[in-house]
Amino acid sequence: MVEFQFLDWLWVALFVFVMVAAGVLFYRLGKRSESDFFLAGRGLPWWLPASSVYATHTATDTPIWVTGVIYKYGFMGIWYTFFSAWCAISAFVSTRIFRRSLAYTQAEWNTLRFGGLGAEMLRGWISGWQVFMNMFILGWVGIAMGKVCGYLFGWDEWIGLMVFSSICALYVLSAGYWGVIMADFQQGVIAFAVIIIVSVWGIIAAGGPGEIVAKLDGMGESWRLNPFAFTGMWGGDFPVAWFITMMVVAVLGGFGMGTSIDWYAEAQRIQSAKTVRDASYSIWWGTALVLIRNSVWAIAILGFFVLYPEIADAKTYEMGWFKLGFDFLPIGMLGFFFAAIIAIHISTISTHLNLGAMYFTRDLWLHYFRPKANEKELVWVGRLATLILLVGSFFYGLMMEDITSWLIFALWLMAAGVWLPNILQVIWWRFNSWGYLSSWIANLGFSWLVVWILPHFDVIPKLQDYEQFWILMILGALVYIPVTFLTKPEDKEHLIKYYVMSRPIGFWKPIREEAERRGLLKEIKEIK
Repeated sequence: MVEFQFLDWLWVALFVFVMVAAGVLFYRLGKRSESDFFLAGRGLPWWLPASSVYATHTATDTPIWVTGVIYKYGFMGIWYTFFSAWCAISAFVSTRIFRRSLAYTQAEWNTLRFGGLGAEMLRGWISGWQVFMNMFILGWVGIAMGKVCGYLFGWDEWIGLMVFSSICALYVLSAGYWGVIMADFQQGVIAFAVIIIVSVWGIIAAGGPGEIVAKLDGMGESWRLNPFAFTGMWGGDFPVAWFITMMVVAVLGGFGMGTSIDWYAEAQRIQSAKTVRDASYSIWWGTALVLIRNSVWAIAILGFFVLYPEIADAKTYEMGWFKLGFDFLPIGMLGFFFAAIIAIHISTISTHLNLGAMYFTRDLWLHYFRPKANEKELVWVGRLATLILLVGSFFYGLMMEDITSWLIFALWLMAAGVWLPNILQVIWWRFNSWGYLSSWIANLGFSWLVVWILPHFDVIPKLQDYEQFWILMILGALVYIPVTFLTKPEDKEHLIKYYVMSRPIGFWKPIREEAERRGLLKEIKEIK
């Protein structure tokens, strides 16, 4: 347990006050319309959504799972976080395509890309899935805060889970996305500064970079310094095949939408930017900050390993980065560190509260139940949906124990079977709604079978992450490829309209030629 002095609690109180005040300050803007409540009126310069991308992906659970993989695997573990590099490609490919569509959400975009009954079913599926998934994410981020508070103050985990998420909900309920984006900017600055301070402090506590290297060598653990210390082509924890898989996901994934669950939060930032160029810059720079942050963490966690080299329990060593801060920072800085942890926490909580509420309001309530709802009603439905997601997240959070395994499952494996379909829907005109919908449904079943159920009953051995990824890709392809060719292509008129609007890249020759023959693309060039 950690004892706070008056100055420490003062830092915490001041930060909470500033965050709640942001909601009150931007209340008038958030209540004006659905666009303001969910997209800040689509008028943000690139640096605001960029800071929000970074802040959102710096959650309370993030240092826990990054610490987990670095402590266990050394610098090789950093490649687990490299999947986010797909955004570097996305920033100039799928980001531009999505921003041109003006769709609020990917579920709405699906009805622009696809048509007919399949598109409507797909929109219902994606929006329902996103309401659930955002609630799920809120749960694991929340329980991570519960673990931190348990470590610090000896609280039961449910206290940290509920208290700080509820404080965050005050400004999200009040100002919507305006409150999210403005608070994220402040939180991002604070979080980045504290990550640098605590990491450098921890490195110094371990003796500095030179001493860390020397101690690892003396312990016979110098392999931890090599990010390419592969264990063979196929065998061991880090084979070359695993590394190749990570590179494929990171590089090719940017050509699609939805490489991981991260895309959906990114999509909201993309549509809130005032221009296509602002949208691209926001994703590029937000991702760059994430990768820099991961590298700083990795060095500090090696310092933690040198200080505490024999921790066997994952739940204990996952808290390593937090332990560096609270064990070595001086009095007065402890409260500032905890205030930054709150910032890290609620920047992610606020995003997923507002994002999940947008799917509920825009894609379920407005599209299916109340298509004539006015702006005032939609804002209030958004607030009610925010509250429902908050309460639901408490139940999911209390179910989770091992943060790292849940994250790898959700980020990697539950997206594996739809990884290629997410690319195909962008680059290939023939891929249709039925193929995409079937890939989602099939992967949901296959992922649980391959990862949890079949190994539990010894039907198949426990497989490594990369093996599970490729197996799920193959199993999914056995479903969605036949479904695509056994069902009709999308209506040509619908595809031409979509192509002219979004101008996708890839295998669109028949559609592009028809649009050119009609003079539609020429007209766009002349207007520009």
